[in-house]
Amino acid sequence: MKNTLLSLGHGFSAQALAARLVPQGWRVIGTTRKTEKLEELSASGVEPLLWPCDLTSCLRDVTHILTSAGPDAQGDPILRAARPAIEAVKSQLHWVGYLSTTGVYGDHDGGWVDETTALDPATERGKRRVLAEREWLDIDDLPVHVFRLAGIYGPGRGPFAKLRRGVAQRVIKKNQVFSRTHVQDIAQVLEASMAQPNPGRIYNVCDDDPQPPEVVIEYAAKLLGMAPPPAVAFEEATMSPMARTFYSDSKRVRNDRIKDELGVTLKYPTFKAALEAMLAQERSG
Repeated sequence: MKNTLLSLGHGFSAQALAARLVPQGWRVIGTTRKTEKLEELSASGVEPLLWPCDLTSCLRDVTHILTSAGPDAQGDPILRAARPAIEAVKSQLHWVGYLSTTGVYGDHDGGWVDETTALDPATERGKRRVLAEREWLDIDDLPVHVFRLAGIYGPGRGPFAKLRRGVAQRVIKKNQVFSRTHVQDIAQVLEASMAQPNPGRIYNVCDDDPQPPEVVIEYAAKLLGMAPPPAVAFEEATMSPMARTFYSDSKRVRNDRIKDELGVTLKYPTFKAALEAMLAQERSG
């Protein structure tokens, strides 16, 4: 059977993975809720599928599943819609990946966490992720792997875009630290796991360099030759309710497992290396 990935909720991270797999001869099927995205997916070599839909027919040929859809108040929407169809083909599946978030660890006041740290989410969104992880992991004989992603950035998404749009803020909150991950490093971690499945395993996906958010904005502005935005206290910052929830957690995330078990060497181990490379790529066309 040809390697076939069904990507449920084919977003930013899944697109980066598909860009690695399609040239290797993989068949990739990607679902989207947006009709305007169908042509874009097709142009990238991905077979587009408009969601919601009946997955029964396409699952007959699937060997790998990646699910990126966020949970809602009722649980994981993919399982709610397609669990029987997925369970019907689990004997042919080599690997299933669930993209979660490091938000499941909650607030550690800037301290370190790893995959063995107790889950104590500080937000409703984090609590939903804990439940969704468990829903997937509790399916008997399904080769599920959970990837807890730190803050994602990459081309078109990150501090450069915000600075250029004039919406970046240098938000100051005492002892606030975030871990981050470049989308290309997410893709290589997923590919490495697919090559050596270990069902039930959980992996943190982040770089080696957790930093306060204002440090990243300052460095990005420096690279662009712009003055950094004025400092603003967290309590006075203008941001959406969702953006504000990200500041509920302060922690540093360890990534030893992706290196020791999957043999991954991060392409972007620090935010500085990533920002410099992203800008150089932009300028080279």
